[in-house]
Amino acid sequence: MASEAPFTPEDEALLDRMAARVVELHMEVPALLALESGRPLTFLASQSMIFFEPMVRALFRLPDYRRVSALIERREVVDKLATKIEARADEAHRARRADREARRASRSS
Repeated sequence: MASEAPFTPEDEALLDRMAARVVELHMEVPALLALESGRPLTFLASQSMIFFEPMVRALFRLPDYRRVSALIERREVVDKLATKIEARADEAHRARRADREARRASRSS
């Protein structure tokens, strides 16, 4: 079964890039809500992505589109991606807080 295959380093890198982009756009909460609410529909979503691939490829240059559609089919990817988004969001939040504190300290000196 496909869901039992281990993640490749390329899969991990793709999930990392997706998580980084979500956090960069400050879309952690909507992304996590969508992932959690769509969990039962992952297989349907991957099949829909395959169906729409010719149209999407005609409009956009998306080199990882097919890999994403294959990954989304696996239910454990939802957990893995959500965990990566949460970790990146926490890291970004700590960095913003440290930056704010550093600016306050420089103003008060």
